[in-house]
Amino acid sequence: MSHVLGAEMVATVHSVTVQVGDTVRPDTMVVLLESMKMEIPVLAEVDGVVGEIAVSPGDTIQEGDTIAVIEETP
Repeated sequence: MSHVLGAEMVATVHSVTVQVGDTVRPDTMVVLLESMKMEIPVLAEVDGVVGEIAVSPGDTIQEGDTIAVIEETP
């Protein structure tokens, strides 16, 4: 099953810390966002493999935009 990580606010992507194919666990940082001079880590919420990264450093994202898709593993 696919798990979509979505943006919770308008922000700029500061860095992407995983690559497609990487294994992640809950609390693995996927991207680091910047908003109003604060850094906000976006963490994986499930065990799985990164199937897609929909953002790049420097991108401005809007609330609800897809950041990444994680293919859940049992």
